[in-house]
Amino acid sequence: MFALILFEPEIPPNTGNIIRLCANVGAELHLVEPLGFDFADRSLRRAGLDYHEYVTVRRHADWRACRAVLVGRRIFALSSKAGRCYSDAAFLPDDVFLFGPETRGLPAYILDKFPSEQRLHLPMRAGNRSLNLANAAAVTVYEAWRQQGFRGSED
Repeated sequence: MFALILFEPEIPPNTGNIIRLCANVGAELHLVEPLGFDFADRSLRRAGLDYHEYVTVRRHADWRACRAVLVGRRIFALSSKAGRCYSDAAFLPDDVFLFGPETRGLPAYILDKFPSEQRLHLPMRAGNRSLNLANAAAVTVYEAWRQQGFRGSED
């Protein structure tokens, strides 16, 4: 199934909400350090409710270590600086979605390594900078899951 990568996440409730999202869609979660919070943070646990046990969460010391674990899988980088709309991509069941830190997004040295067709953005009204990380992750992974016919859901 899908995987999400949070590159150097900074806000514990966002990560907690994404843990809950991953539990509900059957995705794994990869966290690239350094984290902007202690993984035992109460607000992380509160936002994730009791879903932590239903998700595979892997922490990686750096981007290189994360990439090594996901070798062979197609990774899409999500950024407000990307040119292709997320809904124009045809997703596969094993795809991976990479999101940057809340306050600064993916650094250019990572984003520039992806071919343009694997750099995606979510549309926003003119003048807006970004969406909340957990919201962007939810929109993206639900579109990917929709394309797979919501395989594994109760519906």
